[in-house]
This record gives sequence, C-alpha cells and structure tokens, in this order.
Amino acid sequence: MDRKIVRKVYYYKNYYPDFFNSLKPEVKKKFNWTLELISVIEHVPDKYFRHLTGTTGLFEIRVEVGTEIYRVFSFFDEGKIIILVNGFHKKSQKTPVKEIDLAERLKKEYYNEKRK
Repeated sequence: MDRKIVRKVYYYKNYYPDFFNSLKPEVKKKFNWTLELISVIEHVPDKYFRHLTGTTGLFEIRVEVGTEIYRVFSFFDEGKIIILVNGFHKKSQKTPVKEIDLAERLKKEYYNEKRK
C-alpha cells in the first residue's frame, strides 16, 4: 500500500540524531514508527504529537515504551515541514523547563540561519 506523505520531517543540526543514537533499539523502532505516522496521517492523535501550550509554536512528539517516556520537540516550517530539535527521556510529570527553553532557542536559531 502506498502512503501519501502529508508532511515532511527533518532535523536541525545533530540534536535529534545524537539523542536518537543514544536510545535502545526498541525505542528507536517506536520513534521511527511515530515519525512515519506523523508524516502520513493528516490528523495525528495527541497521544503522539501535540502542541505545547505556553510556547511559540513548539510541538512535542511523544513515545512510550513500557513504562519509559520519551519526548522530542519540533516546530513547523512552511506549513507542512516539521523540524525536529532536542529530545529527552522524561522522568517526571512536568516537562523540564530547561528542555523547553533549549527548544525555543534552537527554533529561533534555525529561523535566524534560514534568513541569512
């Protein structure tokens, strides 16, 4: 079955690949599955992809493997392009502010470089 791509997924610098390479094989597999889902489904369930309230357009990609929870921050560029930035292993209920701040900074850096 051919799947139509509705959005393209890219990463900015090596933040996502460095995070991805540190993961266990089963977590990598789930991230790959989730990113494919995001790229081919028009309305992605919040369980996998949702806007992060209180931010300037950041979204989090959510992956759970067993009791382990992982997140990768992302944002849209030109409507149907998703840019992946930093990821982390979530160990508490609240998302760490330092991770959100890093994602906001990377988003700003991305657009500054793009304008040049």
